[in-house]
Amino acid sequence: MKGGFVYIMTNKANSTLYLGMTSDLARAWEHREGTAPGFTRQYKLKRLVWYEAHHDIRDAIQREKTMKHWSRAWKVRMILDLNPEWRDLYEDLNL
Repeated sequence: MKGGFVYIMTNKANSTLYLGMTSDLARAWEHREGTAPGFTRQYKLKRLVWYEAHHDIRDAIQREKTMKHWSRAWKVRMILDLNPEWRDLYEDLNL
């Protein structure tokens, strides 16, 4: 079974968070460039600030479903644990 990723995108002001799941983290490029229509383009969410890899896509799907019910504060804590400066982690990906 192919793996997957759960990820969080935000805007310049860190005021809006988007939680997503994908089998290819390079999809963050679509958010950065605004080529993917929808929520991320509407709110200019271009920065990848958190992600988590899963060996099985089904685990990534379940994790995303679980995290969608979490409050913003919980998601912010997860971001701060991995990325306290809220850097754009897309720059670190070897794609």
